[in-house]
Amino acid sequence: MVFAVSLLIGLLAAALGSLVGLGGGIILVPSLLILSAFWDDFSWATPQAIVGVSVIFMIFASVSSTLTYMKSNRVDYKSGFIFLAGGVPGAIIGSLLNRYVSGDGFSLYFGILVLIVFFMFFVKRKEKEVVNPKGIIIKKELEGATYTYSFHFMVAFVLSLFVGLLSGMFGIGGGSFMVPAMILLFGFPAQIAVATSMFTIFFLSLISAVTHISLGHVEWSYVWAFIPGAILGGIIGARVGQLLNGKTLVWILRIMLVLVAVRLIWDGLS
Repeated sequence: MVFAVSLLIGLLAAALGSLVGLGGGIILVPSLLILSAFWDDFSWATPQAIVGVSVIFMIFASVSSTLTYMKSNRVDYKSGFIFLAGGVPGAIIGSLLNRYVSGDGFSLYFGILVLIVFFMFFVKRKEKEVVNPKGIIIKKELEGATYTYSFHFMVAFVLSLFVGLLSGMFGIGGGSFMVPAMILLFGFPAQIAVATSMFTIFFLSLISAVTHISLGHVEWSYVWAFIPGAILGGIIGARVGQLLNGKTLVWILRIMLVLVAVRLIWDGLS
């Protein structure tokens, strides 16, 4: 029963996360926090153990979805590696800070974080060319169209440092902030932003996993139950993302985020 529940959570988290570039941790982490409060079989799920499971889970979810996106030429490798310049040290710092977060504090802070992400999804997104001649200019062809967008290296570095910090500390991958930022601030087309986000999440999760493993945060006897769902869900989410605009699923995700946020904030304050 526990394996079936873990498999289902992993599948849904990876599919939804890959579809909109979040990575899946934003769904997996609060799901495990809630299960740990009501089900004895998930009593092992301390904040540190949950993040340890999440970063391993996201390695498999992100690599399966990234490989699918790569086949359709949606990944912007140049921007992805630039974002990793700040994301990698941020992920290491966040992983080290995770051990100082208590259970109640973790629920409260993560709930506030999820609520912020929920409101970010209501910001109107405009897919338009944004070019700053003083910044790094990217031109990418996709499905017969050429997209041009740009960003300053330092802005991208500071943003990705913050995203990496969140990835290592909360085990969410960072796409929750990176995707809206790429679209709203840098002018990325949504389909390229999602694919590039999953590309960077793979490396951030890998770095975070190494740190969490060294700190003994990974409960290996439970991790394996989430991996099959992560792989399959990552492929499904990426394939659906190439066929649909995802508006219906984004609305479902919005509802899930606000419900999870309210519940976690309530637990953190009680």
